[in-house]
Amino acid sequence: MHVHLVFVAKYRRQIFDLDAIEKLRSYFASVCADFDVELVEMDGECDHVHLLINYPPKTGNIKSGQ
Repeated sequence: MHVHLVFVAKYRRQIFDLDAIEKLRSYFASVCADFDVELVEMDGECDHVHLLINYPPKTGNIKSGQ
């Protein structure tokens, strides 16, 4: 199952630069590996980041935002 996640900065403040996006990419890849899901694609702009993840049905719903 593919899931598209978008994380937006509060008040759409422009807080992400290229270095921050690369650090987030590394962090999200690590979290996905912990949950046995695949980070298919990740990109961002100065005020938000997009993630496309793929997880098998056996994983079930991922509890996010906790």
